[in-house]
Amino acid sequence: MVEVHLEPDLPTMLLVLFAICTTLVVSIHLIALFISTCILPHINAVAGDKFDDDTGPSTAVLRLSPHIRLRWYVELAWILSTGVGILLFLAQMSVLTWVRFRGISFTASVVAVAVIVPAIIVFIVFAVHFYRQLIAHKYERVTSDISELENAVLQLQLANCRSTDMV
Repeated sequence: MVEVHLEPDLPTMLLVLFAICTTLVVSIHLIALFISTCILPHINAVAGDKFDDDTGPSTAVLRLSPHIRLRWYVELAWILSTGVGILLFLAQMSVLTWVRFRGISFTASVVAVAVIVPAIIVFIVFAVHFYRQLIAHKYERVTSDISELENAVLQLQLANCRSTDMV
């Protein structure tokens, strides 16, 4: 927790808000660290699995990899640590300025919040843009894979029709 000297006349609501933010920042990052630490050995296990040749792991090995099955946890750790954690940290900084500067300078508290709010907005806009780009890429990749599968099915059907016509 942040070491801070608390004024005796600090409003209870501000103190509660500070305690909640601090606790959430620490717990969110620890949960993300725990998830990441638990998944890392599984990824290392795949890296040590048998390969088809010296070029890398086979498609079957990658498909059966634990980190593929644990993908939801990897994404949860990423979202908690980078998304929620950073937002909570910025919120905590805002609350901390009110806790620390409230009795000293009202202007300092307002200016600190005025600086942090645009940072939060920029962070959210970037995160949404980045996530949309990831989803668009994944959609394009899946669409391409489906198109390739459809072409393979059509070619198999044509080959099958030709072979039955010859008989």
